[in-house]
Amino acid sequence: MKLVVNKNSELLEYLYENLDMPKKRIKQYLVHGAIYVEEDRVTQYNYPLVAGMKIMIDTNSKHVKKLPFEILFEDDHLLVVNKPSGLLTIATEKEKERTLYHIVRDYVISKNPHGRIFIVHRLDKDTSGIVLFAKDEKTKNQLQENWNEYVSLREYTAIVFGHPKEEAGQIVQYLKETKTNLVYVSRHEDGKKAITNYSLIKSSDNYSMLKVIIETGRKNQIRVALASKKMPIVGDKKYGDSKSKANRLYLHANRLKIYYPVIKKEILFETAIPNEFKKLLSQDR
Repeated sequence: MKLVVNKNSELLEYLYENLDMPKKRIKQYLVHGAIYVEEDRVTQYNYPLVAGMKIMIDTNSKHVKKLPFEILFEDDHLLVVNKPSGLLTIATEKEKERTLYHIVRDYVISKNPHGRIFIVHRLDKDTSGIVLFAKDEKTKNQLQENWNEYVSLREYTAIVFGHPKEEAGQIVQYLKETKTNLVYVSRHEDGKKAITNYSLIKSSDNYSMLKVIIETGRKNQIRVALASKKMPIVGDKKYGDSKSKANRLYLHANRLKIYYPVIKKEILFETAIPNEFKKLLSQDR
């Protein structure tokens, strides 16, 4: 089934208006990668359409291996997922367990036996949220080599112990790492510069939910910055939470805005704040 776009719109909205089929079925085609825009597979519901673009829907598409987490965006060059907490992005020398990379690779191969996948960036094992994978080496290299230039927003949500002295602030630090992989704040400007901005979203008796925007991407940066201000993240046994029984780290990468060189436009990827974050605050009365 083919369509030629006759007005500027967003993908899902346009399909709803122009396809004579149930909305649920249209969503299934989108989620399972059966919709192509200008020959690129797209799964992003708000993908921007421009008049004249060609859409193809593979109505014979069979369901492929399903990922155990949300796909935020997919085309023939890029795959963006919502990583759960507790899952390594990629194996390390010390940890060889099944990783996000392995799961995503298996998914890609189930759709195309010759498919490839490359990690563009990573999150800490215990942090949940947005992670980008490239499907070809050219896209990977473009994004990695220009990462600081291409990324215009890296936003996280964190729940911390206590309440900030000020509702918003900026933390500028120089970070170093011990031989045991513990990141700490250097008293001298001889470490890697880290800039962390935070603002209060809401608070309860014992906790605060913060919006955190980073200007640099250092290892454990947010965790160390907040802990240094006596606001350790709930569930962070490594950097200050010695009393809670939390079963996860309450840090989530929920917004990422990048320039996508394939389409020569910026794209904003977003995920919802996990339900357990809201539940923790609502029960703290």
